[in-house]
Amino acid sequence: MNPHRLRIIAILFGCLAPLGPAPGPAAAGEEAAGPVLIKDVPHVRQKPDFCGEACAEMWLRRLGHATDQDHVFDRSGVDPVLGRGCRTPELKTALDRIGFRTGDVWFKVEAARAAEGLEAQWARLLADLRDRVPSIVCMRYADQPETTEHFRLVLGYDRANDEVVYHEPAEDRGAYMRMKRELFLKLWPLKYSEKEWTLVRLRLEPGKIEAGAAAPAGTFTSADYCQEFLRLNRLVREKLPGQGFAGLVQPPFVVLGNEDAATVRERARGTVRWAAEKLKADYFRKDPAEIIVVWLFKDKDSYEKCAAALFGDKPSTPFGYYSQTNSALVMNIATGGGTLVHEMVHPFVHSDFPECPAWLNEGLGSLYEQCGEKDGRIWGYTNWRLPGLQKAIGAGPIPTFRELTATTSAEFYGKDKGTNYAQARYLCYWLQEQGKLAGFYKEFRDNAAKDPSGYTFLMKAVGEKDEEGMKAFQKKWEEFVLGLKFR
Repeated sequence: MNPHRLRIIAILFGCLAPLGPAPGPAAAGEEAAGPVLIKDVPHVRQKPDFCGEACAEMWLRRLGHATDQDHVFDRSGVDPVLGRGCRTPELKTALDRIGFRTGDVWFKVEAARAAEGLEAQWARLLADLRDRVPSIVCMRYADQPETTEHFRLVLGYDRANDEVVYHEPAEDRGAYMRMKRELFLKLWPLKYSEKEWTLVRLRLEPGKIEAGAAAPAGTFTSADYCQEFLRLNRLVREKLPGQGFAGLVQPPFVVLGNEDAATVRERARGTVRWAAEKLKADYFRKDPAEIIVVWLFKDKDSYEKCAAALFGDKPSTPFGYYSQTNSALVMNIATGGGTLVHEMVHPFVHSDFPECPAWLNEGLGSLYEQCGEKDGRIWGYTNWRLPGLQKAIGAGPIPTFRELTATTSAEFYGKDKGTNYAQARYLCYWLQEQGKLAGFYKEFRDNAAKDPSGYTFLMKAVGEKDEEGMKAFQKKWEEFVLGLKFR
């Protein structure tokens, strides 16, 4: 079929804008006559540093694939800890894996003969546009020396006005923007050396596309973690300038620490990953709804100073705390990992059992302040709270379990806070030792509307049916606690 008939068919199907006459065969090195435009490409605003990924998403959506820039990033294999989007080799990897025929990507142009080299590559780009193949071009963002490299999606050329037509991912209203070809050719070369310039162009000719769908809501991808590291990097530069942090993704957490990288990595894997896996196996159906940042500060001084700088907080404990507002665990890791595991419980509970009363939330968290592994499961041991509880039992009376479970958050964290924590912890400890803790938690969680305090579920778990039975149980439990030892 001759070229003129092919162009008429393309126009009828709305793929090419009829901006000029059908081109005839071009002489060597000569542009085919007439402007061209690939129509109906949706515009997408990039996430921070995801300009190339957003360009790919735009074209994928035009091809009918409901994917997104996050998926493009995920296909690249870039480590999210780097806190940046794809660079050219990584974007090419992602596009090739998705099924595009990107072809040659890097082109060298002699600086002394730049005009000739640029025109030759421009002709190839334009020829692809006439075949309905757009290009992602890496170029400087603007005509200023300090501007960074940036990806744009080139969709057309208006010959009458000598303008390149492109989608700008960095702007909300960036669809079908225009730039004089002269400026485009000035911004396109990446001048890594004085003698030889580099042109970058990724063709988006579709092969067998396997783009995949966007990730389900509530699922954290590599792109999500990358965006979190981008945010954290900005936060550290702004509020903790000059301080170095090592980072690691440990789903569903991001771990940052100001110790050496090997130590931070060991804490992330040996404590955070281990505890998360074991806690989820026994209790929790789902991860926290947000990515939780674990800040591990190496000593008391950096813990207090950085908490103040980052969040305006003055820690009320020397060990660490969970900030629900900031989706963060803030730890003085010099005091050990026990408090870290304790605080990890809270974001899981908040997501899995948002109605959980303070007594169980803190009882479960404090159970794992001193913990290890038993038969493949996380296991709480006796800890420093035991002597104080034994003393309180000896002085008596301590609250009944009906009174403990009926406490509001304000009452639980009030004047008897220490005893309340200890009593709740060792109630959970007793249930653990009887093999009943996980079952009690799940039944309470699933039926909390029937009894928000949890007392009736506790009665069932301990095998009692009335108040007299619970009084007898409490006496037995107190004897059990008095017989424990903390070494």
